[in-house]
Amino acid sequence: MATRLEISLFGTCVVRIAGDEPQEIRGAKHRALFAILATAPMGRRTRTYLQQTLWGETSYDAGHQNLRRALSDLRTMLGDEFNTLFHVTNSDIELDLEHVSFAGSANDGAFLEDLNIRERAFIDWVQTVRANPAQVAALLRAGPKNATGRPRPRITALPLTVVGDDPNLRILGDWVAEEACRSLSRSNLLTVISHLSSRAMAQRSFDIGEIRDTLNVDYLIAGTMRRFQGDLVADFDFIDTRTGSILWNRHISCPEASFTEDLQGRLANVIQGIGRSIADVAISYVRDRPLPQIEDHNLLIAGVSLMHKRQMRDFLKSRELLAEAASRAPDNSEIHAWLGKWYVLSVFNGWTIDAKDDTQKALDHTARSLDINPHSSFGLTIDGFAHNNLLQNMSVAHERYNTALEVNPNESLSWLLRGTLMAFQDDGKAAVRGIETARNLSPIDPFGYFYDSLASTAYVAAEDYEKALDFADRSLAMNDRHLSTLRARTTALHFLGRTDEARETAQELLRRQPDFSLEFYRRTHPSAAHEVGQRVIEALTAAGIR
Repeated sequence: MATRLEISLFGTCVVRIAGDEPQEIRGAKHRALFAILATAPMGRRTRTYLQQTLWGETSYDAGHQNLRRALSDLRTMLGDEFNTLFHVTNSDIELDLEHVSFAGSANDGAFLEDLNIRERAFIDWVQTVRANPAQVAALLRAGPKNATGRPRPRITALPLTVVGDDPNLRILGDWVAEEACRSLSRSNLLTVISHLSSRAMAQRSFDIGEIRDTLNVDYLIAGTMRRFQGDLVADFDFIDTRTGSILWNRHISCPEASFTEDLQGRLANVIQGIGRSIADVAISYVRDRPLPQIEDHNLLIAGVSLMHKRQMRDFLKSRELLAEAASRAPDNSEIHAWLGKWYVLSVFNGWTIDAKDDTQKALDHTARSLDINPHSSFGLTIDGFAHNNLLQNMSVAHERYNTALEVNPNESLSWLLRGTLMAFQDDGKAAVRGIETARNLSPIDPFGYFYDSLASTAYVAAEDYEKALDFADRSLAMNDRHLSTLRARTTALHFLGRTDEARETAQELLRRQPDFSLEFYRRTHPSAAHEVGQRVIEALTAAGIR
Protein backbone atom coordinates (compact mmCIF):
# COMPACT_ATOMS: atom_id res chain seq x y z
CA MET A 1 0.00 0.00 0.00
CA ALA A 2 1.18 3.55 -0.69
CA THR A 3 2.34 5.44 2.39
CA ARG A 4 -0.31 7.89 3.60
CA LEU A 5 0.34 10.53 6.26
CA GLU A 6 -2.64 12.10 8.05
CA ILE A 7 -2.19 15.38 9.88
CA SER A 8 -4.67 17.27 12.05
CA LEU A 9 -3.49 20.83 12.70
CA PHE A 10 -6.33 22.24 14.79
CA GLY A 11 -6.87 21.55 18.46
CA THR A 12 -4.76 18.50 19.32
CA CYS A 13 -2.06 18.10 16.69
CA VAL A 14 -2.22 14.53 15.39
CA VAL A 15 0.33 13.03 13.00
CA ARG A 16 -0.13 9.41 12.00
CA ILE A 17 0.74 6.95 9.27
CA ALA A 18 -2.58 5.55 8.06
CA GLY A 19 -3.13 1.86 7.48
CA ASP A 20 -4.45 -1.31 9.05
CA GLU A 21 -2.22 -0.58 12.06
CA PRO A 22 -1.92 3.24 12.25
CA GLN A 23 1.35 4.53 13.63
CA GLU A 24 1.13 7.77 15.57
CA ILE A 25 3.95 10.27 16.05
CA ARG A 26 3.99 11.34 19.70
CA GLY A 27 6.84 13.80 20.36
CA ALA A 28 5.85 17.47 20.41
CA LYS A 29 8.78 18.66 18.33
CA HIS A 30 8.48 15.72 15.98
CA ARG A 31 4.84 16.68 15.35
CA ALA A 32 5.80 20.34 15.04
CA LEU A 33 8.41 19.40 12.44
CA PHE A 34 5.73 17.70 10.36
CA ALA A 35 3.37 20.68 10.80
CA ILE A 36 5.98 23.22 9.69
CA LEU A 37 6.85 21.20 6.59
CA ALA A 38 3.24 20.33 5.72
CA THR A 39 2.29 24.03 5.65
CA ALA A 40 5.42 25.18 3.78
CA PRO A 41 5.52 25.99 0.04
CA MET A 42 6.18 22.68 -1.74
CA GLY A 43 6.63 21.07 1.68
CA ARG A 44 10.20 22.36 1.92
CA ARG A 45 12.12 24.33 4.56
CA THR A 46 15.81 25.03 5.04
CA ARG A 47 17.63 23.27 7.85
CA THR A 48 18.51 26.67 9.30
CA TYR A 49 14.84 27.71 9.47
CA LEU A 50 13.85 24.47 11.18
CA GLN A 51 16.71 24.68 13.66
CA GLN A 52 15.90 28.25 14.64
CA THR A 53 12.12 27.71 14.79
CA LEU A 54 12.17 24.53 16.86
CA TRP A 55 15.28 24.99 19.01
CA GLY A 56 15.52 28.74 19.27
CA GLU A 57 18.66 30.71 19.97
CA THR A 58 20.93 27.81 20.81
CA SER A 59 24.26 27.71 19.03
CA TYR A 60 24.26 26.65 15.40
CA ASP A 61 26.03 23.40 16.26
CA ALA A 62 23.52 22.56 19.00
CA GLY A 63 20.57 23.32 16.72
CA HIS A 64 22.15 21.28 13.96
CA GLN A 65 22.58 18.30 16.28
CA ASN A 66 19.02 18.61 17.60
CA LEU A 67 17.58 18.53 14.06
CA ARG A 68 19.76 15.57 13.11
CA ARG A 69 18.63 13.72 16.23
CA ALA A 70 14.95 14.43 15.47
CA LEU A 71 15.36 13.12 11.91
CA SER A 72 17.18 10.06 13.24
CA ASP A 73 14.32 9.40 15.66
CA LEU A 74 11.80 9.62 12.83
CA ARG A 75 13.88 7.33 10.63
CA THR A 76 13.89 4.75 13.40
CA MET A 77 10.13 5.07 13.96
CA LEU A 78 9.17 5.04 10.28
CA GLY A 79 11.69 2.62 8.80
CA ASP A 80 11.53 2.48 5.00
CA GLU A 81 8.58 4.86 4.99
CA PHE A 82 10.93 7.66 6.07
CA ASN A 83 12.47 7.78 2.57
CA THR A 84 9.01 7.84 1.02
CA LEU A 85 7.93 10.84 3.08
CA PHE A 86 11.14 12.85 3.34
CA HIS A 87 13.75 14.12 0.95
CA VAL A 88 16.76 15.30 2.94
CA THR A 89 19.74 17.30 1.66
CA ASN A 90 22.55 19.20 3.37
CA SER A 91 20.54 22.42 3.09
CA ASP A 92 16.82 21.49 2.98
CA ILE A 93 14.23 19.10 4.40
CA GLU A 94 11.25 18.32 2.16
CA LEU A 95 8.04 16.48 3.05
CA ASP A 96 6.42 14.83 0.02
CA LEU A 97 2.97 16.44 0.09
CA GLU A 98 1.56 13.89 -2.31
CA HIS A 99 1.49 11.47 0.63
CA VAL A 100 -0.17 13.96 3.02
CA SER A 101 -3.85 14.47 3.77
CA PHE A 102 -5.29 16.93 6.30
CA ALA A 103 -7.95 15.93 8.82
CA GLY A 104 -10.14 17.93 11.18
CA SER A 105 -11.25 21.54 10.97
CA ALA A 106 -10.86 24.88 12.73
CA ASN A 107 -13.87 23.92 14.85
CA ASP A 108 -11.59 21.45 16.64
CA GLY A 109 -9.63 24.28 18.27
CA ALA A 110 -6.85 26.74 17.62
CA PHE A 111 -4.04 26.01 15.18
CA LEU A 112 -1.58 23.60 16.93
CA GLU A 113 -3.32 24.32 20.23
CA ASP A 114 -1.65 21.55 22.26
CA LEU A 115 1.96 22.00 21.13
CA ASN A 116 3.48 23.68 24.14
CA ILE A 117 6.80 24.59 22.52
CA ARG A 118 8.34 27.66 24.13
CA GLU A 119 10.86 28.80 21.52
CA ARG A 120 10.06 32.37 20.52
CA ALA A 121 10.37 31.73 16.78
CA PHE A 122 7.87 28.84 16.95
CA ILE A 123 5.38 30.90 18.98
CA ASP A 124 5.67 33.79 16.50
CA TRP A 125 5.08 31.43 13.56
CA VAL A 126 1.99 29.87 15.15
CA GLN A 127 0.55 33.29 16.01
CA THR A 128 1.17 34.49 12.44
CA VAL A 129 -0.81 31.56 11.04
CA ARG A 130 -3.64 32.04 13.53
CA ALA A 131 -3.84 35.76 12.70
CA ASN A 132 -4.17 35.16 8.97
CA PRO A 133 -7.63 33.71 8.17
CA ALA A 134 -6.72 33.23 4.50
CA GLN A 135 -3.76 31.06 5.44
CA VAL A 136 -5.87 29.00 7.84
CA ALA A 137 -8.53 28.59 5.14
CA ALA A 138 -5.89 27.39 2.69
CA LEU A 139 -4.83 24.72 5.17
CA LEU A 140 -8.40 23.52 5.50
CA ARG A 141 -9.11 23.46 1.80
CA ALA A 142 -7.31 20.24 1.06
CA GLY A 143 -10.32 19.09 -0.92
CA PRO A 144 -12.76 16.25 -0.32
CA LYS A 145 -12.01 13.15 1.68
CA ASN A 146 -10.98 11.31 -1.45
CA ALA A 147 -8.81 14.15 -2.74
CA THR A 148 -5.35 13.31 -3.97
CA GLY A 149 -3.71 16.43 -2.53
CA ARG A 150 -2.10 17.13 -5.91
CA PRO A 151 -3.30 19.34 -8.75
CA ARG A 152 -2.30 17.10 -11.67
CA PRO A 153 -3.48 13.53 -12.28
CA ARG A 154 -0.81 10.84 -12.34
CA ILE A 155 -0.49 8.34 -15.16
CA THR A 156 1.84 5.58 -16.25
CA ALA A 157 2.12 2.99 -19.01
CA LEU A 158 2.83 -0.67 -18.39
CA PRO A 159 5.09 -2.42 -20.90
CA LEU A 160 2.80 -4.24 -23.33
CA THR A 161 2.46 -7.89 -22.44
CA VAL A 162 3.33 -10.63 -24.92
CA VAL A 163 1.60 -13.95 -25.24
CA GLY A 164 4.33 -16.58 -25.43
CA ASP A 165 8.06 -16.22 -25.03
CA ASP A 166 9.34 -13.91 -27.75
CA PRO A 167 12.20 -11.73 -26.41
CA ASN A 168 12.05 -9.35 -29.40
CA LEU A 169 8.38 -8.63 -28.82
CA ARG A 170 9.03 -8.07 -25.13
CA ILE A 171 11.68 -5.48 -25.99
CA LEU A 172 9.26 -3.74 -28.36
CA GLY A 173 6.47 -3.82 -25.75
CA ASP A 174 8.76 -2.11 -23.27
CA TRP A 175 9.82 0.46 -25.88
CA VAL A 176 6.20 1.30 -26.70
CA ALA A 177 5.52 2.05 -23.00
CA GLU A 178 8.64 4.22 -22.85
CA GLU A 179 7.53 6.19 -25.92
CA ALA A 180 4.03 6.65 -24.48
CA CYS A 181 5.42 7.99 -21.20
CA ARG A 182 7.82 10.30 -23.04
CA SER A 183 4.99 11.77 -25.11
CA LEU A 184 2.68 12.15 -22.12
CA SER A 185 5.39 13.91 -20.09
CA ARG A 186 5.30 16.87 -22.48
CA SER A 187 1.91 17.89 -21.14
CA ASN A 188 1.59 20.55 -18.44
CA LEU A 189 -1.55 18.80 -17.22
CA LEU A 190 -0.18 15.41 -16.19
CA THR A 191 2.35 13.91 -13.83
CA VAL A 192 3.85 10.91 -15.60
CA ILE A 193 5.36 8.03 -13.65
CA SER A 194 8.19 6.44 -15.64
CA HIS A 195 7.43 3.10 -17.19
CA LEU A 196 10.55 1.88 -15.35
CA SER A 197 8.56 2.14 -12.11
CA SER A 198 5.78 0.02 -13.55
CA ARG A 199 7.99 -2.47 -15.37
CA ALA A 200 8.23 -4.84 -12.41
CA MET A 201 4.44 -4.99 -12.16
CA ALA A 202 4.21 -6.09 -15.78
CA GLN A 203 6.31 -9.16 -15.11
CA ARG A 204 3.33 -10.89 -13.54
CA SER A 205 -0.43 -10.78 -13.50
CA PHE A 206 -1.32 -7.43 -12.00
CA ASP A 207 -4.19 -6.08 -9.96
CA ILE A 208 -5.34 -2.55 -10.85
CA GLY A 209 -5.94 -1.68 -7.19
CA GLU A 210 -2.42 -2.80 -6.35
CA ILE A 211 -0.95 -0.62 -9.10
CA ARG A 212 -3.07 2.34 -7.97
CA ASP A 213 -1.87 2.01 -4.39
CA THR A 214 1.75 1.14 -5.18
CA LEU A 215 2.39 3.75 -7.86
CA ASN A 216 -0.28 6.23 -6.67
CA VAL A 217 -1.64 6.71 -10.19
CA ASP A 218 -5.08 7.80 -11.38
CA TYR A 219 -4.81 6.43 -14.92
CA LEU A 220 -3.06 3.48 -16.50
CA ILE A 221 -2.19 2.43 -20.04
CA ALA A 222 -1.94 -1.32 -20.48
CA GLY A 223 -2.15 -3.65 -23.44
CA THR A 224 -0.75 -6.53 -25.45
CA MET A 225 1.50 -7.08 -28.45
CA ARG A 226 1.35 -9.93 -30.95
CA ARG A 227 2.16 -10.95 -34.51
CA PHE A 228 -0.57 -11.43 -37.10
CA GLN A 229 -0.08 -12.15 -40.82
CA GLY A 230 3.22 -10.29 -41.08
CA ASP A 231 2.08 -7.32 -38.96
CA LEU A 232 2.83 -6.38 -35.39
CA VAL A 233 -0.39 -5.65 -33.56
CA ALA A 234 -0.62 -3.52 -30.41
CA ASP A 235 -3.85 -3.27 -28.42
CA PHE A 236 -4.15 -0.49 -25.82
CA ASP A 237 -6.54 -0.13 -22.88
CA PHE A 238 -6.83 3.20 -21.06
CA ILE A 239 -7.99 2.51 -17.51
CA ASP A 240 -9.33 4.64 -14.67
CA THR A 241 -7.59 3.08 -11.67
CA ARG A 242 -10.19 4.40 -9.21
CA THR A 243 -12.95 2.31 -10.74
CA GLY A 244 -11.03 -0.22 -12.81
CA SER A 245 -13.15 0.71 -15.82
CA ILE A 246 -11.69 0.85 -19.33
CA LEU A 247 -12.29 4.36 -20.67
CA TRP A 248 -11.44 3.32 -24.23
CA ASN A 249 -9.25 0.97 -26.21
CA ARG A 250 -7.24 1.34 -29.39
CA HIS A 251 -5.88 -1.12 -31.94
CA ILE A 252 -2.69 -0.43 -33.96
CA SER A 253 -1.39 -2.68 -36.70
CA CYS A 254 1.88 -2.00 -38.58
CA PRO A 255 4.07 -4.06 -40.91
CA GLU A 256 6.82 -5.62 -38.83
CA ALA A 257 9.57 -4.27 -41.09
CA SER A 258 8.53 -0.65 -40.49
CA PHE A 259 6.94 -0.95 -37.05
CA THR A 260 9.12 1.56 -35.19
CA GLU A 261 8.72 4.18 -37.93
CA ASP A 262 4.98 3.71 -38.46
CA LEU A 263 4.21 3.55 -34.76
CA GLN A 264 5.31 7.11 -34.05
CA GLY A 265 2.40 8.74 -35.87
CA ARG A 266 -0.15 6.17 -34.75
CA LEU A 267 0.96 6.37 -31.13
CA ALA A 268 0.40 10.13 -31.30
CA ASN A 269 -3.28 9.41 -32.02
CA VAL A 270 -3.41 7.15 -28.96
CA ILE A 271 -1.89 9.89 -26.79
CA GLN A 272 -4.33 12.48 -28.16
CA GLY A 273 -7.16 10.13 -27.27
CA ILE A 274 -5.83 9.96 -23.72
CA GLY A 275 -5.85 13.75 -23.46
CA ARG A 276 -9.41 14.03 -24.71
CA SER A 277 -10.58 11.21 -22.46
CA ILE A 278 -9.04 12.69 -19.30
CA ALA A 279 -10.54 16.08 -20.14
CA ASP A 280 -13.98 14.62 -20.87
CA VAL A 281 -13.99 12.57 -17.66
CA ALA A 282 -12.99 15.62 -15.59
CA ILE A 283 -15.62 17.87 -17.18
CA SER A 284 -18.33 15.28 -16.65
CA TYR A 285 -17.19 14.78 -13.06
CA VAL A 286 -17.39 18.46 -12.06
CA ARG A 287 -20.70 19.29 -13.78
CA ASP A 288 -23.06 18.73 -10.85
CA ARG A 289 -20.66 18.64 -7.89
CA PRO A 290 -20.10 21.51 -5.44
CA LEU A 291 -16.51 22.72 -5.32
CA PRO A 292 -15.64 21.16 -1.93
CA GLN A 293 -16.40 17.70 -3.32
CA ILE A 294 -14.06 17.95 -6.33
CA GLU A 295 -10.55 16.49 -6.11
CA ASP A 296 -7.64 18.81 -6.81
CA HIS A 297 -6.58 17.22 -10.09
CA ASN A 298 -10.13 17.30 -11.46
CA LEU A 299 -10.31 21.02 -10.64
CA LEU A 300 -7.25 21.73 -12.78
CA ILE A 301 -8.05 19.42 -15.70
CA ALA A 302 -11.69 20.52 -15.91
CA GLY A 303 -10.75 24.18 -15.42
CA VAL A 304 -8.23 24.15 -18.25
CA SER A 305 -10.51 22.12 -20.53
CA LEU A 306 -13.57 24.31 -19.98
CA MET A 307 -11.44 27.39 -20.68
CA HIS A 308 -11.29 26.20 -24.28
CA LYS A 309 -14.90 25.16 -24.81
CA ARG A 310 -17.21 27.16 -27.06
CA GLN A 311 -19.91 28.09 -24.52
CA MET A 312 -19.40 31.24 -22.45
CA ARG A 313 -20.81 29.51 -19.37
CA ASP A 314 -18.01 26.94 -19.68
CA PHE A 315 -15.40 29.69 -19.94
CA LEU A 316 -16.78 31.36 -16.80
CA LYS A 317 -16.95 28.04 -14.95
CA SER A 318 -13.30 27.53 -15.84
CA ARG A 319 -12.24 30.58 -13.85
CA GLU A 320 -14.24 29.38 -10.84
CA LEU A 321 -12.52 25.99 -10.90
CA LEU A 322 -9.03 27.42 -11.40
CA ALA A 323 -9.55 29.98 -8.63
CA GLU A 324 -10.56 27.14 -6.29
CA ALA A 325 -7.46 25.18 -7.34
CA ALA A 326 -5.29 28.22 -6.57
CA SER A 327 -6.91 28.66 -3.16
CA ARG A 328 -6.07 25.05 -2.29
CA ALA A 329 -2.53 25.25 -3.67
CA PRO A 330 -1.57 28.94 -3.45
CA ASP A 331 2.11 28.16 -4.03
CA ASN A 332 1.63 26.14 -7.22
CA SER A 333 3.27 28.03 -10.08
CA GLU A 334 1.40 26.36 -12.92
CA ILE A 335 -2.08 27.01 -11.52
CA HIS A 336 -1.36 30.74 -11.38
CA ALA A 337 -0.07 30.56 -14.95
CA TRP A 338 -3.31 28.92 -16.10
CA LEU A 339 -5.33 31.63 -14.35
CA GLY A 340 -3.15 34.22 -16.07
CA LYS A 341 -3.97 32.63 -19.41
CA TRP A 342 -7.69 32.74 -18.60
CA TYR A 343 -7.54 36.50 -18.09
CA VAL A 344 -5.46 36.99 -21.25
CA LEU A 345 -8.08 35.15 -23.31
CA SER A 346 -10.88 37.08 -21.63
CA VAL A 347 -9.34 40.46 -22.51
CA PHE A 348 -7.89 39.60 -25.93
CA ASN A 349 -11.14 38.10 -27.19
CA GLY A 350 -13.25 40.97 -25.91
CA TRP A 351 -15.18 38.87 -23.38
CA THR A 352 -14.27 40.99 -20.36
CA ILE A 353 -16.45 43.68 -18.81
CA ASP A 354 -13.40 45.40 -17.27
CA ALA A 355 -10.39 45.13 -19.56
CA LYS A 356 -8.10 47.22 -17.35
CA ASP A 357 -8.80 45.18 -14.23
CA ASP A 358 -8.56 41.83 -16.00
CA THR A 359 -5.31 42.87 -17.67
CA GLN A 360 -3.84 43.60 -14.26
CA LYS A 361 -5.12 40.28 -12.91
CA ALA A 362 -3.49 38.44 -15.82
CA LEU A 363 -0.16 40.12 -15.09
CA ASP A 364 -0.53 39.55 -11.33
CA HIS A 365 -1.06 35.81 -11.83
CA THR A 366 1.82 35.38 -14.28
CA ALA A 367 4.08 37.39 -11.98
CA ARG A 368 3.01 35.23 -9.04
CA SER A 369 3.74 32.11 -11.09
CA LEU A 370 7.30 33.30 -11.73
CA ASP A 371 7.76 34.46 -8.15
CA ILE A 372 7.05 30.89 -7.04
CA ASN A 373 9.20 29.28 -9.75
CA PRO A 374 11.34 31.65 -11.85
CA HIS A 375 12.46 28.70 -14.00
CA SER A 376 9.01 27.40 -14.93
CA SER A 377 8.95 27.12 -18.73
CA PHE A 378 5.16 27.19 -18.63
CA GLY A 379 5.06 30.24 -16.35
CA LEU A 380 7.56 32.06 -18.60
CA THR A 381 5.46 31.19 -21.64
CA ILE A 382 2.20 32.53 -20.23
CA ASP A 383 3.93 35.67 -18.95
CA GLY A 384 5.19 36.24 -22.51
CA PHE A 385 1.66 35.61 -23.80
CA ALA A 386 0.31 38.30 -21.46
CA HIS A 387 2.96 40.85 -22.42
CA ASN A 388 2.49 40.21 -26.12
CA ASN A 389 -1.30 40.08 -26.35
CA LEU A 390 -2.25 42.57 -23.65
CA LEU A 391 0.65 45.06 -23.52
CA GLN A 392 1.87 44.63 -27.13
CA ASN A 393 5.37 44.32 -25.74
CA MET A 394 6.89 41.94 -28.24
CA SER A 395 10.46 42.28 -26.98
CA VAL A 396 9.52 41.04 -23.49
CA ALA A 397 7.41 38.26 -25.00
CA HIS A 398 10.27 37.18 -27.26
CA GLU A 399 12.63 37.07 -24.29
CA ARG A 400 10.18 35.02 -22.22
CA TYR A 401 9.57 32.48 -24.99
CA ASN A 402 13.28 32.04 -25.67
CA THR A 403 14.04 31.62 -21.97
CA ALA A 404 11.25 29.07 -21.65
CA LEU A 405 12.70 27.05 -24.54
CA GLU A 406 16.16 27.20 -22.98
CA VAL A 407 14.66 25.71 -19.82
CA ASN A 408 12.56 23.14 -21.71
CA PRO A 409 13.09 22.72 -25.47
CA ASN A 410 9.94 20.55 -25.55
CA GLU A 411 7.58 23.23 -24.21
CA SER A 412 5.03 23.09 -27.02
CA LEU A 413 3.12 26.20 -25.98
CA SER A 414 6.34 28.24 -26.11
CA TRP A 415 6.94 27.08 -29.67
CA LEU A 416 3.32 27.87 -30.54
CA LEU A 417 3.29 31.36 -29.11
CA ARG A 418 6.79 32.13 -30.34
CA GLY A 419 5.63 31.10 -33.81
CA THR A 420 2.63 33.42 -33.48
CA LEU A 421 4.97 36.24 -32.41
CA MET A 422 7.01 35.64 -35.58
CA ALA A 423 3.77 35.86 -37.57
CA PHE A 424 2.94 39.20 -35.93
CA GLN A 425 6.43 40.41 -36.96
CA ASP A 426 5.97 39.34 -40.62
CA ASP A 427 8.36 36.37 -40.49
CA GLY A 428 6.00 33.83 -42.01
CA LYS A 429 8.57 31.06 -42.50
CA ALA A 430 9.71 31.19 -38.86
CA ALA A 431 6.08 31.34 -37.77
CA VAL A 432 5.21 28.15 -39.65
CA ARG A 433 8.31 26.36 -38.31
CA GLY A 434 7.38 27.29 -34.75
CA ILE A 435 3.75 26.25 -35.18
CA GLU A 436 4.61 22.88 -36.72
CA THR A 437 7.15 22.17 -33.98
CA ALA A 438 4.48 23.00 -31.39
CA ARG A 439 1.95 20.70 -33.01
CA ASN A 440 4.46 17.81 -33.05
CA LEU A 441 5.25 18.37 -29.37
CA SER A 442 1.67 18.69 -28.19
CA PRO A 443 0.09 15.26 -28.23
CA ILE A 444 -2.35 15.70 -25.37
CA ASP A 445 -3.48 19.22 -24.55
CA PRO A 446 -7.30 19.30 -24.74
CA PHE A 447 -7.46 22.51 -26.75
CA GLY A 448 -6.27 21.61 -30.23
CA TYR A 449 -8.52 24.33 -31.65
CA PHE A 450 -6.14 26.91 -30.11
CA TYR A 451 -3.15 25.36 -31.90
CA ASP A 452 -5.13 25.27 -35.16
CA SER A 453 -6.23 28.89 -34.71
CA LEU A 454 -2.68 30.14 -34.28
CA ALA A 455 -1.53 27.90 -37.14
CA SER A 456 -4.04 29.76 -39.32
CA THR A 457 -2.43 33.08 -38.28
CA ALA A 458 1.03 31.70 -39.09
CA TYR A 459 -0.03 30.66 -42.58
CA VAL A 460 -1.62 34.07 -43.17
CA ALA A 461 1.78 35.58 -42.36
CA ALA A 462 3.39 33.10 -44.78
CA GLU A 463 0.76 34.06 -47.41
CA ASP A 464 -0.34 30.44 -47.74
CA TYR A 465 -4.03 31.26 -47.64
CA GLU A 466 -5.31 27.79 -48.51
CA LYS A 467 -3.63 26.29 -45.45
CA ALA A 468 -4.67 29.31 -43.37
CA LEU A 469 -8.28 28.62 -44.33
CA ASP A 470 -7.98 24.89 -43.65
CA PHE A 471 -6.65 25.46 -40.13
CA ALA A 472 -9.20 28.20 -39.42
CA ASP A 473 -12.04 25.87 -40.42
CA ARG A 474 -10.62 23.05 -38.29
CA SER A 475 -10.38 25.38 -35.31
CA LEU A 476 -13.86 26.84 -35.75
CA ALA A 477 -15.36 23.36 -35.99
CA MET A 478 -14.19 22.83 -32.40
CA ASN A 479 -14.63 26.36 -31.02
CA ASP A 480 -16.35 29.08 -33.04
CA ARG A 481 -16.02 31.77 -30.36
CA HIS A 482 -12.31 32.50 -30.81
CA LEU A 483 -12.35 35.88 -32.57
CA SER A 484 -8.81 35.78 -33.92
CA THR A 485 -9.77 32.65 -35.89
CA LEU A 486 -12.63 34.55 -37.54
CA ARG A 487 -10.23 37.36 -38.44
CA ALA A 488 -7.75 34.89 -39.94
CA ARG A 489 -10.54 33.17 -41.89
CA THR A 490 -11.82 36.49 -43.24
CA THR A 491 -8.30 37.39 -44.34
CA ALA A 492 -7.65 34.04 -46.02
CA LEU A 493 -10.97 34.15 -47.89
CA HIS A 494 -10.35 37.72 -49.06
CA PHE A 495 -6.95 36.93 -50.55
CA LEU A 496 -8.33 33.75 -52.12
CA GLY A 497 -10.87 35.91 -53.93
CA ARG A 498 -13.85 34.40 -52.09
CA THR A 499 -15.42 37.77 -51.33
CA ASP A 500 -18.92 36.70 -50.35
CA GLU A 501 -17.63 34.12 -47.85
CA ALA A 502 -15.24 36.71 -46.43
CA ARG A 503 -18.18 39.07 -45.84
CA GLU A 504 -20.19 36.31 -44.16
CA THR A 505 -17.31 35.53 -41.81
CA ALA A 506 -16.83 39.21 -41.01
CA GLN A 507 -20.51 39.51 -40.15
CA GLU A 508 -20.19 36.50 -37.85
CA LEU A 509 -17.27 38.24 -36.13
CA LEU A 510 -19.41 41.36 -35.61
CA ARG A 511 -22.31 39.29 -34.34
CA ARG A 512 -20.06 37.83 -31.68
CA GLN A 513 -18.33 41.12 -30.85
CA PRO A 514 -20.63 43.98 -31.88
CA ASP A 515 -18.20 46.69 -30.74
CA PHE A 516 -15.32 45.36 -32.87
CA SER A 517 -13.92 47.95 -35.26
CA LEU A 518 -10.79 48.65 -37.29
CA GLU A 519 -9.86 51.32 -34.77
CA PHE A 520 -10.11 48.74 -31.97
CA TYR A 521 -7.91 46.35 -33.95
CA ARG A 522 -5.30 49.05 -34.67
CA ARG A 523 -5.24 50.07 -31.01
CA THR A 524 -5.11 46.64 -29.39
CA HIS A 525 -3.55 44.08 -31.73
CA PRO A 526 0.23 43.50 -31.58
CA SER A 527 0.54 43.05 -35.36
CA ALA A 528 -1.56 46.05 -36.42
CA ALA A 529 1.46 48.18 -37.38
CA HIS A 530 3.18 45.36 -39.28
CA GLU A 531 2.65 44.11 -42.83
CA VAL A 532 0.56 41.12 -41.76
CA GLY A 533 -1.65 43.41 -39.70
CA GLN A 534 -2.11 45.70 -42.69
CA ARG A 535 -3.22 42.71 -44.77
CA VAL A 536 -5.77 41.85 -42.10
CA ILE A 537 -7.04 45.45 -42.08
CA GLU A 538 -7.33 45.35 -45.89
CA ALA A 539 -9.35 42.13 -45.73
CA LEU A 540 -11.61 43.33 -42.91
CA THR A 541 -12.26 46.63 -44.73
CA ALA A 542 -13.15 44.83 -47.96
CA ALA A 543 -15.45 42.53 -45.95
CA GLY A 544 -17.43 45.49 -44.65
CA ILE A 545 -15.92 46.17 -41.21
CA ARG A 546 -15.31 49.85 -40.46
